[in-house]
Amino acid sequence: MAQFFEVHPDNPQGRLLKQAVALLEKGGVLAVPTDSSYALVCHVDDKAAADRLRQLRGVDDKHHLTLLCRDLSELANYARVDNRQFRLLKSATRGPFTFILEASKEVPRRLSHPARKTIGLRLPAHVCLQALLEMHGAPLLATTLIPPGETEALNDAADIRARFEHQVAAVIDAGACALQPTTVVDLSGAEPEIIRQGAGDPARLGL
Repeated sequence: MAQFFEVHPDNPQGRLLKQAVALLEKGGVLAVPTDSSYALVCHVDDKAAADRLRQLRGVDDKHHLTLLCRDLSELANYARVDNRQFRLLKSATRGPFTFILEASKEVPRRLSHPARKTIGLRLPAHVCLQALLEMHGAPLLATTLIPPGETEALNDAADIRARFEHQVAAVIDAGACALQPTTVVDLSGAEPEIIRQGAGDPARLGL
């Protein structure tokens, strides 16, 4: 049975987030709010939890999962970033952007795209998620909470709890999210390429 943590969107209660972090460290998959929509997250180094994440989302290992990072220095630990790419990243973070980058050696092979050796990374602007990442002290592996066979992300915490209460360890309720997907920018090639136009304005990247 999933635990349900109702937190303040602008001043989340630390004691509740501490309980959520404990569940992550025990291998739990959590449903959490982001600056785009609700997402499923788990510990990066837990293979069983990552497999569970993919199962809940209904995707295989060719689907890009995303690493949610606390700051740019942490992001650079997991991706090969040159000076041009770093300037682009700095101009658009924090915010609703997902960047596809060449994975560094720090990224377990099972987490990067099997053919392209790339990884999705982002620095979310959601206060509650920022606090959770800070308390966890490391990135979280994430995927948008779209149930298998559906096309729209779930955005109501009570609905998520009802549908996934026997499949996730906890749901963090900080109210409804913006319910707009992130803008996905591929920085792994010679030139930046917008893969999906979402909430993030490409003009922030000069694109």
